Amino acid sequence: MPTALFDDAATATDSLRLHTFASLNPGPRLLVIGGVHGDETCGTEGIARVLAEFDSGALRLLRGELTLVPVANPLARRRLQREGQRNLNRLFRPSDTPADYEARITNRLAPVIARHDVLLDLHSFQSEGEAFAMIGPRDNSGPLEPFAHAQEEGRLALHIGTPIVVEGWLDIYAAGLAQRGASVDEAAIDFGRGTNEYIRSCGGYGVTLECGQHQDPQAPQVAWAAIRRTLALLGMAALPPGLSGAPAQPPRLLRLASVTDRLHEDDSFVRDWATFDPVQRGEPVGMRHDGTLVSAPEDGFIVFPNAVALPGAEWFYFARPSDRVLDPGL
Repeated sequence: MPTALFDDAATATDSLRLHTFASLNPGPRLLVIGGVHGDETCGTEGIARVLAEFDSGALRLLRGELTLVPVANPLARRRLQREGQRNLNRLFRPSDTPADYEARITNRLAPVIARHDVLLDLHSFQSEGEAFAMIGPRDNSGPLEPFAHAQEEGRLALHIGTPIVVEGWLDIYAAGLAQRGASVDEAAIDFGRGTNEYIRSCGGYGVTLECGQHQDPQAPQVAWAAIRRTLALLGMAALPPGLSGAPAQPPRLLRLASVTDRLHEDDSFVRDWATFDPVQRGEPVGMRHDGTLVSAPEDGFIVFPNAVALPGAEWFYFARPSDRVLDPGL
């Protein structure tokens, strides 16, 4: 953690730019966020295209309220790196004594999230792979992440139109803590909570959209199409010409099943993995620095492989098919 709260001259005067459109007709309150991580630019570009459509008159809000945040982390964006001082999409909760830059951002962004009903958070990822959506838990009253809008959240993920939808994030975060021998108490779990976990705790729901690899030229198009499809699903705007609604083929649903950490700087993958590459039970995935093979625990898929992960950090996730069914609501 940096010792200084402000480490460049611009940081002290940073501000968040919010664009809000409010229809005279009542309706849902939708928030779209880009740039939570500074090296993920596709969400910012997708939002810029939507803003241009409003300016030109090609897009009109029919009901409700829409707020667009093109860059949620100005410091990380200036550096074009994932974090400013830490990951903004972890430990996302307001604080009376913000200890770092991202905590100050959280204090400004959390009230904005809390006053909306729906959140679409736009991201990209480091490895090769196709776009996918991430959803939260099924309806439950348990202690980890109680929730009552799984149907609506799943429907939104379905209509966004990615070929894959993934569930199980917070469960696997807690499991990762346990396997590292860390405390799995509320304070430790809080570090796994991000923007979508926060809106769920406020009574809303949200989807994280991973638009593809960071430099994928199609990622901004994925982000823009997701915003327009979300507006259409919520009855807030018409679909633009040439853009369809829910896909004809339902997405493949996967559930995160485990996480494997990189333990040493010489731990290496046996090949260049892409997100959602299939693996078979016992298939080698990586090799530890001492020559020990790390193999797939069962048939499934590699998710978020990170060949440059720091020792002690997540190296890759493993996912298996889910039995969840998304309701298109048609």
